[in-house]
This record gives sequence, C-alpha cells and structure tokens, in this order.
Amino acid sequence: MADKRIVYKLQDLGGIGEVHIADEVITIIAGLAATEVEGVASMAGNITNELVSKLGKKSLSKGVKVAIEDNKVTVDLNLNIDYGKNLLETSKAVQERVKSSIENMTGLEVPAVNVHIADIDMDGEEKGK
Repeated sequence: MADKRIVYKLQDLGGIGEVHIADEVITIIAGLAATEVEGVASMAGNITNELVSKLGKKSLSKGVKVAIEDNKVTVDLNLNIDYGKNLLETSKAVQERVKSSIENMTGLEVPAVNVHIADIDMDGEEKGK
C-alpha cells in the first residue's frame, strides 16, 4: 500500500481554480535549503531513511519534519555539521535560509525552524591533515 500524501490548499484563484501542495514538497524545499548552507555536512535521518538511501532511492526529505496548521509551517531539521564550523552561526544561517525558501516558494508563513544537531562530520577535519 502506497503512503497517502497530505495535501494543503494554498490558494483559491477566484473561479480559475485552486493551488494545492503536498507536505512532501515542503520537506524537500526545507532539506535542499538546509544543505545549501556552508557548514552543513548532511541531513541526519532515522534508520528507515538511512536504509532507503543506501538502497539507491534518494530521499530529499531525510531529517526533515514539517507540521502545517492554518497556513503556518513549523520545521524540524536534524543536521550533521562539518567539524570546525560555528554551531550557532551555521544553525542561524540554516534557519534563515529554510524560512525564506519556504515562504518565497509557497507563500506560507514559517514561524519556527528548529535545528537539531545530530552529529559532527569529522571527514572534513581528516581531509585537512
């Protein structure tokens, strides 16, 4: 049985039609925006996401959880940060990038982007030696 997608109505175009968006689209926007920030090594996911990615199916929503209520989006991100990067500065940059990306692309308000640092990626530190 396929997963049922949750779809939200964004806008009624006054007789022309409606615009709907799947929650999965918002998670992908958030994941892409977060990984564009310098210092973010990767998204951290649960064991199911890790297995799916190892099997060759790319999951752009890995490590992202969104909750949408009354056209407001709350985002929770689980990140792996590069060794040596300032955690607070990197987290703030992620919050700003994710918030602006979702708001600009969907028109939904984003009152909260919660960053959870799951791990520090030591690969960059080892490469620098």
